[in-house]
Amino acid sequence: MNAVLIALLVLPLVGAALTLAPVFGPDRAVADRRALRLNSVVTGAVFLVSVALAAGFDHGSPARMQATTDVSWIPALHVRFHLGVDGVSLPLIVLTALLTFLCALYSEKRLPDGEDMPSAQAFVGLFLLLEVGMLATFAVLDLLLFFLAFEIVLIPMYFLIARWGSGAKTPAANRFILYTLLGSAVMLLGFLLIGSKAGTFDMQALAAAHGNGLSHTTQVIAALAIMVGLAVKAPAWPLHSWLPDAHTAAPTVGSVLLAGVLLKMGTYGLVRVLLPVVPGGTATLAPYLGAFAAVGIVYGSLVCLALARPGSKGDLKRLIAYSSVGHMGFVLLGIASLTPVGVNGALFANIAHGLITGLLFFVVGALKDRYGTADLDTLSGATGAALYGRAPRIGALLAFAAVASLGLPGLAGFWGELLAMFGAFDPAAGLSRPAFVTYMVLAGLGTLLTAAYLLIVVKRVCMGDPGQPAPVDRVPDLRRYEAVSWTPLAALTLVAGLWPALLLGLSDPAVKHLLGGG
Repeated sequence: MNAVLIALLVLPLVGAALTLAPVFGPDRAVADRRALRLNSVVTGAVFLVSVALAAGFDHGSPARMQATTDVSWIPALHVRFHLGVDGVSLPLIVLTALLTFLCALYSEKRLPDGEDMPSAQAFVGLFLLLEVGMLATFAVLDLLLFFLAFEIVLIPMYFLIARWGSGAKTPAANRFILYTLLGSAVMLLGFLLIGSKAGTFDMQALAAAHGNGLSHTTQVIAALAIMVGLAVKAPAWPLHSWLPDAHTAAPTVGSVLLAGVLLKMGTYGLVRVLLPVVPGGTATLAPYLGAFAAVGIVYGSLVCLALARPGSKGDLKRLIAYSSVGHMGFVLLGIASLTPVGVNGALFANIAHGLITGLLFFVVGALKDRYGTADLDTLSGATGAALYGRAPRIGALLAFAAVASLGLPGLAGFWGELLAMFGAFDPAAGLSRPAFVTYMVLAGLGTLLTAAYLLIVVKRVCMGDPGQPAPVDRVPDLRRYEAVSWTPLAALTLVAGLWPALLLGLSDPAVKHLLGGG
């Protein structure tokens, strides 16, 4: 199985390298079609390898690191090429492989327009390099290797926004790269502090030590640096301001991967690194993380409510971006509780958010393609969408994704938020229960606000504003390539909601192992 995990990283790397070779022919149109087909083939192969990895995984021992490779890489720095998966990382690897494959299929038929018409080969090369970094982040078990994988994704995503985005794409891409690079630099300082004091960067060895050998002051300083760096990517309020601009400007597939995978890299790092490696420092900072999470939940929901109001000229992609600030707040709140229930809820919410928000961005991207705008007032006006009458299948998918996002029982969005609030209701020993109960109440208020703005969005886009005549002409409804790209996300949202043990059975033993010093 270690060869399977290595193949998972090598395949997209080889695919990215192929886009630099003169193998696509001199004709630009033919070369672009071949490059896009290569993208679908490579990402499809990676997805099949991830399924094979999941099938070969020992589900009876999800807390044990499996498919491991551990060899010396840079002996002078004690850096090892260490890979492995457990019940925490496996679902994220499969989700990443699935989303990149679906985005590749979508791009084959709907390549985003780019500045000066850059070639599809450049798009595919960046796309596959992005996949390498995302997958590696969830598979590596060395702190410096984790930092390297964390950084690999930044340059491809920067160019996907700056070259294939729309609107104010260059300022949005600049803000994205500036925030994330600064956050990564602070995170690296924390990693170096841990490595210099512990004598190793190996995440398994550090987790087994569970803070032994690191003074409390060292743990607090390292935890603060790592938490700030990862919170930028999460994104946690108030370090979130790069996200709405990036989502608004990014092409559809960029928004899907940004919300579905890149945000998860930050919260995954909190679980993988902070909880087992510096538990004392994490416990000291957990109340502050919980407070920022609770504020982020309410803040994100209030901004979305303002954007959804008639006359506000709210951009639908921007609204969903701000909704991610609120939804990821539940993930951070669950982690801050330092309990198995809360952390399991956070990991479940990670996967649910990737499925649901990925579907939402696909649907909104299709609306923008059809109407030339994502402005909510335009979409709900006299010449707007009125999807129930003009494109009922797209309207049904938008409504489905919205009610899943607001946490309707029976769909994936429900369980993560519920378990995160349960974790806050009874936090780990040593944490202030009145403070965390307050955070839980604020999170509960956030769920009500979330339901309010999402139902307003569905009503306005699918039915139109009151007093506006319903458009009588029809627009293209769900196309075949859109159905192929979106249906798996809708189906998995339903499966995860009806069968939560599918994910919780994997994550629970692994979470207890990490919290206990595994």
